Formats: sequence, structure tokens, C-alpha cells
Amino acid sequence: GGDHTITYPILQALAAKHGPVGLVHVDAHTDTGDTALGEKIYHGSSFRRCVEEGLLDRGRVVQIGIRGSSYDPDPYKYCREQGFRVVPAEECWMKSLEPLMREVRAQMGDKPAYISFDIDGLDPAYAPGTGTPETAGLTPAQALEIIRGCKGLNIVGCDLVEVAPMYDVSGNTALLGANLLFEMLCVLPGVKTL
Repeated sequence: GGDHTITYPILQALAAKHGPVGLVHVDAHTDTGDTALGEKIYHGSSFRRCVEEGLLDRGRVVQIGIRGSSYDPDPYKYCREQGFRVVPAEECWMKSLEPLMREVRAQMGDKPAYISFDIDGLDPAYAPGTGTPETAGLTPAQALEIIRGCKGLNIVGCDLVEVAPMYDVSGNTALLGANLLFEMLCVLPGVKTL
């Protein structure tokens, strides 16, 4: 997909059909900012707008891989106040995320859920082709653990955003993004895999 703004209208449509949905959000950033350059709708405000419109089941929102610099001394305060579970990248370093995903599956239950995957959730060593890279991110193997860990959930939609191929002459970011989207398709309800 394009930038993370695209998730906002998608969740508007899904919430109109399903009511508020759970969210598995992989990203370097929470995307809960209020405004940028005077604009309320931009790639860093998508989930704040979703909260304001009641599109998210706030007790079933998990944000994984969050990191990076901030102008705020407590950058995750808004998310915690909404009831989101924030899993900073440093809690993921050098370990399998299968135990985390067992907890996420229990938290999501059988109600509708959405996967939103920003490629900058991965370390730029693996995915440099993005507009807002942040060091010390997730590995591709951890990304697979997260997505495959969503198997069995009532996934009603998914996206992969912020891939900017012009920033990666190797093509690795686009290749990784395409593979992650394929993996998301494989965990949709009713899809049979070997």
C-alpha cells in the first residue's frame, strides 16, 4: 500500500460492517499523533482518528516494534490511556515472538481483527526502502512469527504500508513487503495451507 493514511478509510469501512475491530499493528511508530503542519489526517495520525471515530476495539489493539526518537518524554502515554498494548522493539530484541503472539491471540479472541503492517517496523538493515526508517527494529523472521501467529484469528482485512522502492536500489524492501503480504493472505480465515 501507500502511506499509513490508507488504513483509516479501510477501518471506517470495516467498522461500518463489523463494528469496532481489534488491531495487530506492527510499526516503528504508534501513528497516534494529532496534527502535522496543521493537518489532522496524515500518515502519523491514522490510529488517533480511528480512536476518535470509535473504529477500534481499544482493548484489543496491540502495537509491536514501536521505537525511535520522540519530542514527548512519554511517547506511549496516549496509547496506554486508550487501553492499547504497546510492545516496544527492545522487548522483542533477540528472542522469538511466538510467546507474544500466543498472548495476542488470546487478547483478540474470535472477534473481528485487522493486521496493519508498516514496513518500518523492520530494521532498516532489512527494509531500507521506507520514508521514516528507525534503527534497532524487528527482523524478517520476527515479522513472519507475528503474521503466522495471527493464524486462527478472525482477520477481516490487512495491509502493508510505507514501502518506498526508490529508497532501496537492492529491491529487498519490495521483495520483503511482497512476501509479508503473501503471508498475510495465508492467515486469512478459510485459507488452507500445507
